[in-house]
Amino acid sequence: MSASRITLITGANQGVGFQVAKELVAVGNTVFVGSRDLQRGETAAAEIGPGAIAVQLDVTDADSIAAAAERIRREAGRLDLLVNNAGISNTSGRELGSPEYWAGALASNASLDEVRAVFETNVFGALAVYQAMLPLLRKSKDARIINVSSGVGSLTTNADPGYPYHKMYGPIYAASKTALNAMSLAMMIELEDTDIKVNIASPAFTATNLNGFAGAEPLEQGAREIVRVAKYGPDDPRGTFTRWENADIPW
Repeated sequence: MSASRITLITGANQGVGFQVAKELVAVGNTVFVGSRDLQRGETAAAEIGPGAIAVQLDVTDADSIAAAAERIRREAGRLDLLVNNAGISNTSGRELGSPEYWAGALASNASLDEVRAVFETNVFGALAVYQAMLPLLRKSKDARIINVSSGVGSLTTNADPGYPYHKMYGPIYAASKTALNAMSLAMMIELEDTDIKVNIASPAFTATNLNGFAGAEPLEQGAREIVRVAKYGPDDPRGTFTRWENADIPW
């Protein structure tokens, strides 16, 4: 196993994470397919094929994260690529982007319990996985972290009254992606004097369970920027926030 690039993708049993795992396995990566439900992870890994390994990983559960890190340490000895992909848009079942979603996602009426739950997965979960996997990343000669964020988290863009989605910025999903960007910057600064590189990538509005499959892009297109950055080598850039194809997103 040590001869190939060792990758962990959280939330990889479906959606963009699944597609990224599929494409990285196709180019020779060994991919640990992180899934809250192990059976779903095993089904996804079987569909992806040889090189995909299901691992139970709930980013909101410290014991689950620790067990996943220990398994990767035991079976692979290191981690070359961490893709923090796991995320949720809400806890109410409202379709992301729908009128019902936006009506309940204003700063004045957003459920604080829902805000906390979304942040627990999208922000604190990514930080917890980072902390647990960092010792394994330090054992790699070419380590990289990709945090899967979104252009909806851009403060610069959303602060512009002329931006078409200006009035849709809210404290639940969009703010969680802003917070993830902040966590990413903290990681970038901590690691700037090391060989471990951190990048942020956006899949754009992709048709996944996250948005009730209302997104405009198919999985193959939604995954392509993450896959492009995942194929970076040691001389490629760090600290970027991009969408396809290598288009900078303002912070």
